[in-house]
Amino acid sequence: MDVKKAIEQRRSIRKYKQDDVSDDLVRKVIEAARLAPSGNNCQPWRFLIARDELKEKLKQDGIIMQSWVYDAPVLIVCCADPRVYQKKHVDGWDDANVLRSVRDLSIAAEHMVLRAEELGLGTCYIGWIKKDEIKNTLDFPDHYQVPYLITVGYADEKPKPRLRKTYDEIVLNPK
Repeated sequence: MDVKKAIEQRRSIRKYKQDDVSDDLVRKVIEAARLAPSGNNCQPWRFLIARDELKEKLKQDGIIMQSWVYDAPVLIVCCADPRVYQKKHVDGWDDANVLRSVRDLSIAAEHMVLRAEELGLGTCYIGWIKKDEIKNTLDFPDHYQVPYLITVGYADEKPKPRLRKTYDEIVLNPK
C-alpha cells in the first residue's frame, strides 16, 4: 500500500474485533513513530503499550471518557518529554518546549496510524482522557505530557468517508 492510499483509506475505528494484535505488529507501528522527524532530532516521544491489566487499571481509575476504548485490543499511550530539547528557546522565534514536544509527538503518532493502516489495523486518536490523572495511574514523571492515546486493533466496522473541506477552503492566499 502506498502512502496516498493509506491516507485515503484511514478511518477512526471505534469498534474492534477481539482478535489479538501480535507484539510484532505493535512493534512495527511503534517503529514508524521512531523514524519520524522532530525538532533538533530530540525525539521527545515515549509510548506505553497497554493491554489487559493496564487497560483494566485505566478503566478502574476512570481515565478515559469513552467506554468503547477499553474494547480495543491495544492502547498506545502517547507521551512527550519536553525536557529533551537542548537548544535555547528564542522568544518570538520558537514555541515553548511543551508545545514543541506535543507537536513532534503528533508527527510520530500520524506515522503510527498510517503504518497501522498499511498493516491492516484500525486506529483512533483519543483525547478525552484525564491528562494529569493518567500520569499518576501509570506512574509517569510529572513533567511528561500525555495529550492522547491511540486505540489499535482489527476493525469490526467500515466507516464511510467523512466530508472534507475543499482545497480552496483550507488554503489561505494573500489578497
